Amino acid sequence: MIPVNTPCLNGNEKIYINECIDTGWISSEGPFVKRFEDGVSNYIGRNYATACSNGSAALDIAVKALELSSGDEIIMPSFTIISCAQSLVIQGIKPVLVDSHYDTFNMIVEDIEAKITLKTKAIMIVHIYGLTVDIDPILKIANKYNLKVIEDAAEVFGHVYKGKKCGSFGDISTFSFYPNKHITTGEGGMILTDDPKIDQKIKGLRNLCFSTDMDKRFIHEDLGWNYRMTNIQAALGLAQLEQIEKVLKKKKDIGAKYNQLLKDITDINLPISKTDYCENIYWVYAITIKDNCKITAKEAMKKLAEFKIGTRPFFYPMHLQPVFKKMKLFKKENHPNSSKLYEKGFYIPSGLGISDFDIKEVSNRLHQIFE
Repeated sequence: MIPVNTPCLNGNEKIYINECIDTGWISSEGPFVKRFEDGVSNYIGRNYATACSNGSAALDIAVKALELSSGDEIIMPSFTIISCAQSLVIQGIKPVLVDSHYDTFNMIVEDIEAKITLKTKAIMIVHIYGLTVDIDPILKIANKYNLKVIEDAAEVFGHVYKGKKCGSFGDISTFSFYPNKHITTGEGGMILTDDPKIDQKIKGLRNLCFSTDMDKRFIHEDLGWNYRMTNIQAALGLAQLEQIEKVLKKKKDIGAKYNQLLKDITDINLPISKTDYCENIYWVYAITIKDNCKITAKEAMKKLAEFKIGTRPFFYPMHLQPVFKKMKLFKKENHPNSSKLYEKGFYIPSGLGISDFDIKEVSNRLHQIFE
């Protein structure tokens, strides 16, 4: 079986994790948490970083840290993972959706301004599949209308937009460290900001809003979550962070090899290699089936599964999600590119543990399917 993703754990992971076990520091109180937070904030170029239990938790905290009111609105893409919209809905915030470009998978920035109302309080940027959103125009819109910006950079750790690290934009940024990400803690996330007041709020929300005054520790002025990261997770993350430049090079190499091997298949669109503002970092190798192709994306994925090759479908857009229809959200909305991306797209094995032999095997099977 060639899995769609295999992490690479060939640095100091065992050494650091064994240190946690040997010292007994396995909980969230251990020293690796702060070391990992400092490492990420320094690498990204943010003043503050707070580790948490996963990327969805990071989004929950980021949204609540903005201190919005029920009924407020945040503009976000329809084509993304459900965590982004869920973090809004469960806190009484209304997601307002925009469609995405079919070739870059990212939100259409030109459609944002028309969606702004008196209730709009923020814009959520979500970078998709290894290409960045065009950020500068969004920051201009946010400044014009006095809106906050959340940057979900889960899929682009280490990537740059116009020479500046993704995760360094807006009021708050978030990362996920799930095993398919560029660096992993097994499960984990991070929230970053440059604002000391927001950072204080974030750290409280991660830790059940316990008081920093030990005399009032179990007296709560607000509600939060137990979204802490353990010392063992952070130890793994720190070892991964030490290898980030090698990781980024490996990802680009995987993308380049697939580009060369698959360029003659006329029935599929390969991911674009660059835009005017960024290069593709190939977080995943995402392809779409052309309209005139005789087989569907689902059929192609089924055939690859028969060859023991893992795949993943593209995101199911938010405006079509049954759970949100039950809530009477996004009535009669149509975001055609997002819908078509789900229908036509899937990604193939491109994890950090993939071998050249496996890349060639995937390529050979795709040629066989689309001959």
